[in-house]
Amino acid sequence: MSILVPPATTTRTGRKTIHEVLESARGRLQRLTPAQARILWGTGAVVVDIRPAAQRDVEGDLPGALLIERNVLEWRFDPASDAALPIASYDLPVIVLCQEGYTSSLAAVALQDLGVWRATDVIGGYAAWRSLL
Repeated sequence: MSILVPPATTTRTGRKTIHEVLESARGRLQRLTPAQARILWGTGAVVVDIRPAAQRDVEGDLPGALLIERNVLEWRFDPASDAALPIASYDLPVIVLCQEGYTSSLAAVALQDLGVWRATDVIGGYAAWRSLL
C-alpha cells in the first residue's frame, strides 16, 4: 500500500480548507489589538514572537518579546513537557505574535488545546504592532 494514494473512501466530507480552520481557531480566541496586547503585556502577559529568524531579520524584532519559533512552541509552554520553560503554566497569559496574525491564531489555539487557556494572539500580528513602536 502506497502512502501517496488516498483511501478509496476519501471524500470532501471531513475536510476543511485552511480558511475554515483559521475561522474556527479564531472563533475560540479573544484576539487582541496591538494596543490591547501592549497593555496586557505590561500587566504580566508573555509576548511570544514565533516568526522565523530570517523573517525577524527582515521585518524587525519586538524588543522584550520571547523568541520561540513555531516548531517548538507547544513543547516550551506545555507544563507537562520535559522541554517546558520554567514560566510554563496552564494559567499563564500568552500572547502569540507572527508577522500578520494568521499563524499566531493557529498557534494560540494549539496552546489552548494543551490547557494554556489564556493563550491568544494579536490582530494583524507584528506588522500591526510595529505601528505602535
